Amino acid sequence: MRRYFITGLVILLPVALTIAILIFLVNFLTGPFMGALERLFDTYSWSQYLGRYPGVLTTFHYFAQIVILIILFFFTVLLGYIGRWFLIRSFLQVGDKVLHRIPLVNKVYKTSQDIIKTLFASKTDSFKQVVMVEFPTQGAYCLGLVSSEAPPRCRSGAGQDLLSIFVPTTPNPTSGFLVMYPRERCLFIDMKVEDAIKYVISCGVIHEGNQSDSNPFPNLKPAQKGMVE
Repeated sequence: MRRYFITGLVILLPVALTIAILIFLVNFLTGPFMGALERLFDTYSWSQYLGRYPGVLTTFHYFAQIVILIILFFFTVLLGYIGRWFLIRSFLQVGDKVLHRIPLVNKVYKTSQDIIKTLFASKTDSFKQVVMVEFPTQGAYCLGLVSSEAPPRCRSGAGQDLLSIFVPTTPNPTSGFLVMYPRERCLFIDMKVEDAIKYVISCGVIHEGNQSDSNPFPNLKPAQKGMVE
C-alpha cells in the first residue's frame, strides 16, 4: 500500500504543480483586463442579465481569459515587430531615458529591465554550469549554479577571481543564497542543470544512477541490535 501511494504521489504532484503554476500565470496576465471587463459589465448591467442563466458567467469568464491571452500574445509580437522600426525605436529610447530619470520609478524599471534582458535576451552561459561549493561550512558541499563573474569592485576588494554562485534551497529551488566564491574553490562537475534541480527538489532522493541500485545507501552500515530502526 505504501509503495502504491508513493508511486501515485510521484505521478500526481508534478501534474498538480504544473496546473497550479499555469493557473497562476493565466490569472496574473488576465487579472487586470478581467477586472476592467467586469466593471464594464456592471456599468451596463450585463452581468445581471447573464446571471439568470446558470454557468453562463463561468463559461464567459474562461472564454474571455483565452481571448485575452491570444490578444496579449499577438500584441507582444506586434510590439516587438514595431519596436524594430527606426522611428519607433527612437521614441522608445526617449521614453526609456525619461523613465531612467524619474526618482524611485527608475530603480524599479531599471532592475526589472536588467532581469528581463538577462533571462530572455542574453546569450551568456548564466545558470548553465553546475558546481560543488563548500556551504554552509568547510567540509560540507552543496550544489550551486554559476550565474556570472562577481562584480569588478568585489573582485578587486577581495583580490581574487570570484564567481557569483547561486545556491538553491531544498525543496524550493526558487529561493536560495547568492555566494561569491574564488574560482579555484569551485568544483566544476559534469551534471545537467535539470538533474541538479531534481536533486535539490527531491531532497537528494533523485539523482543519476540511483534507480538502478538495489541499496541507495551502500556505504551505510545496517542497524545493529538494540538500535532504533
